[in-house]
Amino acid sequence: MGINYLYPPFEIMRNQDRCITCRVCERQCANLVHHYDEDKKRMTADESLCVNCHRCVSLCPTRALKIVKTDHIFKENANWKTEVIEDIYRQAGTGGVLLASMGTPKDYPVYWDKMLINASQVTNPSIDPLREPMETRTYLGRKSSKISRDAEGRIIPNSSGQLKLDIPIMFSAMSYGSISYNVHKSLAMAASELGTFYNTGEGGLHKDFYHYGKNTIVQVASGRFGVHPEYLNAGAAIEIKMGQGAKPGIGGHLPGSKIGEDISATRMIPLHADAISPAPHHDIYSIEDLRQLVYALKEATRYTKPVIVKVAAVHNISAIASGIARSGADIIAIDGFRGGTGAAPARIRDNVGIPIELALASVDQRLRQEGIRGNVSLVVGGSIRSSSDVIKAIALGADAIYIATSALIALGCHLCRTCHSGKCNWGIATQNPELVKRLNPEVGSNHLVNLLTAWNHEIKEMMGGMGINSIEALRGNRLMLRGIGLNETELKILGIAHAGQ
Repeated sequence: MGINYLYPPFEIMRNQDRCITCRVCERQCANLVHHYDEDKKRMTADESLCVNCHRCVSLCPTRALKIVKTDHIFKENANWKTEVIEDIYRQAGTGGVLLASMGTPKDYPVYWDKMLINASQVTNPSIDPLREPMETRTYLGRKSSKISRDAEGRIIPNSSGQLKLDIPIMFSAMSYGSISYNVHKSLAMAASELGTFYNTGEGGLHKDFYHYGKNTIVQVASGRFGVHPEYLNAGAAIEIKMGQGAKPGIGGHLPGSKIGEDISATRMIPLHADAISPAPHHDIYSIEDLRQLVYALKEATRYTKPVIVKVAAVHNISAIASGIARSGADIIAIDGFRGGTGAAPARIRDNVGIPIELALASVDQRLRQEGIRGNVSLVVGGSIRSSSDVIKAIALGADAIYIATSALIALGCHLCRTCHSGKCNWGIATQNPELVKRLNPEVGSNHLVNLLTAWNHEIKEMMGGMGINSIEALRGNRLMLRGIGLNETELKILGIAHAGQ
């Protein structure tokens, strides 16, 4: 056995004066970090197994535990940083691709934090959202370019299927298999109560959740897992997944160890067989091919449901979006490179794609310049962390936003970034029945409802402060934003002025 060059990244600090050897930490850790030493009559830990998920810390009844980052270091080198050296050790030892989960932790610019929101004071008075009506409802789908009336002057409805959102926030795609049954149930229940939508992801729709159909977006991905006529007609909209922000240009892989009976039936694949999504759709190699699938799905659902096309934010995203807008799609969903994932090659997650803020601004401007902005709605995701991020996204041109990581954090996720291991101690990214039951769907749903209710209140407060009383008036209103610490190129792409101008 060779030398292990890797020092554990985390150290478990146990206050022996507080520890009562209740062994809760031992029972709660799926990574087998904690164990009781019979000889020493005390708890000990194998720190090499710790992923810093905080389960033991949160449930310790005497607060005897805390986890700290190790201060063990390599000799400092600006080029050969610790994480670079350790990754080389890992690959030299295994010969494998490094897998990672969630969004990139790299210190790239976060443009949401470099934009400031305007406020009204004298000439354009603010609005008190507690006393005056504020409209946070929005509609997604192709908008009619003209109003038609009959002989008696009544408006003739001529819009295609629309999604009605009581709040401009939806739960993004997370497949059954990558996340647990109880997470999907929490999302479905919360979407139903909030008057918004959750997305099945590419893993099909469990039979128990069909009755949430009016609040469900069903996804069609390259693997076509779980896709059949009943599934397509069960949801309120259909999303074609062409790309994902965390791993643009590649497919997906759910290992056979996660394919139990329920997932096998839902995805319509053999039990314990790996579920591999190809990188491309093998029937789509052009906008014309995409158009065929868009209209095939519309035909299958009798033209009653809007079709979404989801793409990753990449360098030529505005040109891609322009093509999608001409494909017959009703909604374009753009996923930024900070978007989460259950598993992705670390090199792709950390180096491919662009920030959603720049992608959104670029796409909105391109579609407006070409006179086709009304043909589609824009939905964006990829690390939307707060209500202020939502406001800024809408001001840059989004009709609504997707959240996923924020939703998982509300359910208890601690961003330990080991979703691919299947050992999620919070019952989120796992199919282990003993771990899954740790998440109560009723409690989870309540947390999600609380989160978005709080965000909705804050959105109204901020809109009121701007003197705006509706999402419609805020959408694309870049005069409400100012940049700070941005260069001229960044300001030009975002289409905003610098603070002080």
